[in-house]
Amino acid sequence: MIDIFLAGVNTSATTILWAMTELIRNTSVMKKVQDEVRTVLGENREKITEQDLNQLNYFKLVIKETFRLHPTAPLLLPRETMSPIKIQGYDIPKETQIMINVYAIARDPKLWENPDDFKPERFVDSSVDYRGLNFELLPFGSGRRICPGMTMGIAMVELGLLNLLYFFDWALPEGTTVKDVDMEEEGAVIIGKKVPLELVPIRRY
Repeated sequence: MIDIFLAGVNTSATTILWAMTELIRNTSVMKKVQDEVRTVLGENREKITEQDLNQLNYFKLVIKETFRLHPTAPLLLPRETMSPIKIQGYDIPKETQIMINVYAIARDPKLWENPDDFKPERFVDSSVDYRGLNFELLPFGSGRRICPGMTMGIAMVELGLLNLLYFFDWALPEGTTVKDVDMEEEGAVIIGKKVPLELVPIRRY
């Protein structure tokens, strides 16, 4: 249980970091999502709860686009074929270990228009979700081997990011521009930012 909890905390923190990185690089998206959050939730809130999340449509799209562009685990747990199968013309023998690259799927130009762009609006009229039913977006996997910490991870990412966006305005350190934000990734099992994101809260809401 401790392993699951710690894994959920680490991956959730990484996802929030990527979300803030993309928002600070895309100021129009940052403004739009903060406007929605503060309009819907109102002023002078002291606490944010899970019930507040149900009212935030664009915020949910930002979360979904973050999961698409930056899945913390690029490869799902290995699968093994139980019998010989044929996939897209390839013969796969029995007991072959298969690795599913969800990172590559989520950036496939055959599935996504401008796949490297952070664009939450792509999900406005889309039924694609990240809970394992749509194979073009599988940050948590699918089926019986779906991530056991998915529910906890989603809640931590949503509430963590929501608090950051509601209570504070954010800016890069003085003398730094968006072009200076390093987007290089590192890691194997979990993909994080190689260079930490430096932000400063410029105003508390």
